[in-house]
Amino acid sequence: MNKALHEHDIATGHASERAHDWRKSMSDNVALALLVYTGLQIFVTVHAMKQGSSSILPYLALVVLVAGIIPACRWFERRWVGLSDDEAADMDLKPAFRRDQLLLWGLAIGLPFALTAFFRLIFA
Repeated sequence: MNKALHEHDIATGHASERAHDWRKSMSDNVALALLVYTGLQIFVTVHAMKQGSSSILPYLALVVLVAGIIPACRWFERRWVGLSDDEAADMDLKPAFRRDQLLLWGLAIGLPFALTAFFRLIFA
């Protein structure tokens, strides 16, 4: 449906009246990043358990990661949720959004691997 409306806008020469909303975009990124993070964390933890790691190590890593990632994600989202309607549609905020987006995804993808490696080194 969106594709058809977009094609209609292009064919008629009318620009879409739907403004970009940085608040919704960041909220969507946070939700998806948490899903990806959780999947990666489960995969990394199960993999560490299969390699014969100490039985407490994977669980300790899970507790630390869960305790650490939620406040970090809330911080990213809080920065953008408080925008006014005019600010939320301001395209001048795109570089700041991309910076936060890259940091969020770096944490979501990198943190499971980094902390599991850190704990494996400590308990090795």
